[in-house]
Amino acid sequence: MSEHDEDSGIKALALRYHAEPIAGKIATLLTKPCDTQEELSMAYTPGVAEPVRAIAADSEDAYRYTGKGNLVAVITDGSAVLGLGNVGALAGKPVMEGKAVLFKKFADIDVFDIEVGTQDVDAFVETVRNIAPTFGGINLEDISAPRCFEIEKRLIELLDIPVFHDDQHGTAIIIAAALINALKVQDKSLAEAKIVCIGAGAAAVASMNLLKSMGAAGRNIRMIDRQGVIHTGRDELNPYKQSFAVDTEERTLADAMAGADVMIGVSGPDIVNEAMIASMAARPVVFALSNPVPEVRPELVRSVRDDAIMATGRSDYPNQVNNVLGFPFIFRGALDVRAKEINLAMQMAAVEALAALAHEDVPSEVLHSYEVKRLSFGPEYIIPKPFDPRLKEVVSAAVAAAAVKSGAARAAYPSHYPAYPA
Repeated sequence: MSEHDEDSGIKALALRYHAEPIAGKIATLLTKPCDTQEELSMAYTPGVAEPVRAIAADSEDAYRYTGKGNLVAVITDGSAVLGLGNVGALAGKPVMEGKAVLFKKFADIDVFDIEVGTQDVDAFVETVRNIAPTFGGINLEDISAPRCFEIEKRLIELLDIPVFHDDQHGTAIIIAAALINALKVQDKSLAEAKIVCIGAGAAAVASMNLLKSMGAAGRNIRMIDRQGVIHTGRDELNPYKQSFAVDTEERTLADAMAGADVMIGVSGPDIVNEAMIASMAARPVVFALSNPVPEVRPELVRSVRDDAIMATGRSDYPNQVNNVLGFPFIFRGALDVRAKEINLAMQMAAVEALAALAHEDVPSEVLHSYEVKRLSFGPEYIIPKPFDPRLKEVVSAAVAAAAVKSGAARAAYPSHYPAYPA
């Protein structure tokens, strides 16, 4: 079979999966019986009037009598969908439905996917603001930079429920957790590591900001955009890029890679070559996260270096850095304590919980799922696997506890969670 035939077969299979036997990937589910006249009268009129009155008297009762507390809006304007670019709101709907599947599958969170037919920042913010009372949380998705930064900032200020742009913070949390462990294996310090970040969009900016919050030195970070190294001599930078401008003679990606301890790619395929990998410092960490084709292939890295730790965004290589390790469980913890926001303390708690879990013994069901006999912390296992059943409990509990400690929670730490950490 030719590569063209194989690609055609995969495309046909994907289209059939989404079309049959029912179009799309999500639907609604009734949570109460409605099979008798009495049940119908409870579900709608006249019985429904009682929770209406209760909520009108106390808005917090919406969490008791409706599905608000377990409902997240996954919202896009279609301006930056996967690696496909600005395909528009409606074309982004399959991805938003896919995100809903992951929320439900991994954390039992209900989702309405919402595709907003405007790419005007003011109109988008106003739309989300007006529909927000329906939801317990807002997950922004696939919105282009730098607009996504302003949209998220304004909505966080306007709303009293968590607003989380997963392309920013979800990516950053998983990268940070994996990097902490990779540096531990390589016997290196985050504070001293030279980090090259290929890309300067939402994921890149959020990831580098989180790493700085965790101890990375700004002077050691080289952020790369299409013009090369972001440095203090450039005068065309937006404020988000400007915060990463460094005083350096390095101008190209090749310049920056020389002596680098860490490379984090959140950009595009096949950008990094053998010479760049060879020029990195001893025991380097290479995260090539562009999907489906990474910035540098693991095979190429292995052919040049035998001392590198490698991670990609793909499931067919070790060390998959994937947002599904984070956002379902982060929202689960936030929703369970009715958090007003997902703040930095909650994000850092998720990082620490994910990193720590990779040091624990791996359950047999995870080994079975991935058809391996053994997984243990080391160069090819620096981050938990997405199907690890412990993620829901461990990460959600850490986020919920951080929400309570930081004052973001409006409800107590749940009694069905593990013991509240000291």
